[in-house]
Amino acid sequence: MSILGNRINKLRVAETPAPTPETGVEHERPALMIETLSPAELECKLQLHQELLKRMDLSLIDSLEEHEARRQITELCRQLMEEQSVPFSTQSRQKIMKLIEDEIMGLGPLEPLLEDKTISDILVNGYDSIFVERFGKLEPCPVSFSSNGHLMNTIDRIVSSVGRHIDESSPMVDARLKDGSRVNVIIPPLALDGPQISIRRFMVELLSMQNLVELGSVEARVAPILEGIVKARLNILISGGTGSGKTTLLNILSAYIPHDERIVTIEDSAELQLQQPHVVRLETRPPNIEGRGEVTQRDLVRNSLRMRPDRIVLGEVRGGETLDMLQAMNTGHDGSLTTIHANSARDALGRIENMVAMTGISFPTKALRAQIASAIDVVLQVTRLEDGRRKLVSIQEINGMEGDIITMSELFTFERQGVDEKGNVLGRFKATGIVPAFHKRLAQRGIEIPTSIFEPE
Repeated sequence: MSILGNRINKLRVAETPAPTPETGVEHERPALMIETLSPAELECKLQLHQELLKRMDLSLIDSLEEHEARRQITELCRQLMEEQSVPFSTQSRQKIMKLIEDEIMGLGPLEPLLEDKTISDILVNGYDSIFVERFGKLEPCPVSFSSNGHLMNTIDRIVSSVGRHIDESSPMVDARLKDGSRVNVIIPPLALDGPQISIRRFMVELLSMQNLVELGSVEARVAPILEGIVKARLNILISGGTGSGKTTLLNILSAYIPHDERIVTIEDSAELQLQQPHVVRLETRPPNIEGRGEVTQRDLVRNSLRMRPDRIVLGEVRGGETLDMLQAMNTGHDGSLTTIHANSARDALGRIENMVAMTGISFPTKALRAQIASAIDVVLQVTRLEDGRRKLVSIQEINGMEGDIITMSELFTFERQGVDEKGNVLGRFKATGIVPAFHKRLAQRGIEIPTSIFEPE
């Protein structure tokens, strides 16, 4: 089947092999290598694109495999260039054809950024202002859209692919790209400077605890402790700010869950990549245009309790589902894991209290705190440092209650010592000297952790 109109017959030319993706991710900070068009090349690209749209049967694109559709677009572009005697080198022609392919089949100027594995976030602040995050640092990007209309066309393509709708009456949308990357879009009148897109990249390559140790995000001596508390079925709360690596750490810890357990994951936008054979993945659903059909995390947590889970992994608690998660942790679903936005372990517990209050159910403060202390065993605090590194900065055990206060013991803490001339944060991760109460629980399950690990240096 050809996507070309009647004026041009289907071309039968040998297929151009697809470019081989780069392997690995460099840990240094090389310059961002994105090809841009000269003004003459850009003008040629716009003209070719308009002529291509006149000659193509766009209704047939969806019925073709992406690879075949891209091949036909490339061949038509090549023929148009020959007809118009485009005065550019072969390399420039290839670059123009690739960008036209991306306009029709992908996300236009964003496609080269999505192909770069060093980019973790793509932030579009308007059609002519794009920033990316690489190695924990933001930097401007030389690519841009031609106009707000061009940007809106790309936004429509993103949201329509997941059955969503965006206009002035519903100007905010959360969506997900084909590769699993999270997308948030907000448009005027809420966005004053034009349409805005925020893309959080989905990491295809699974990291391991060894990777975090090599990157300096986790100290080598505490890695066995983290493995032990997961295998011993302690309930774990991972706390941290936006982009601090909470989900990454949650993914890595979940790899220690035994393969003979049934796991139910619940997320707003599916990011977890569990490797166990018995995983049930649940995802929330927003309301439709009429405001109906919404399924919240709280609905899914309640439903998961009827699905015979051994463990529940909740991507992030941010509302009334917190109460249901606490009850699950207290009623036989030991070993559950979740994350929360907070600046410290103590703040995380305070946020849990506030979110339980969002349910509208009134609890005596002491009774609620007693339930929190009983449900959660360990709080891991992660943060993103000024130099871009993400680091586990605190491990705290919840001991119980003293009066109306939840008592906590900090087992390990990151002690900052300054900043060097290159802007790197200096410090050391040290033990406080407290042997946790869960050390005995680990030993009972055959997990031997030397008490010397908890001794201060």
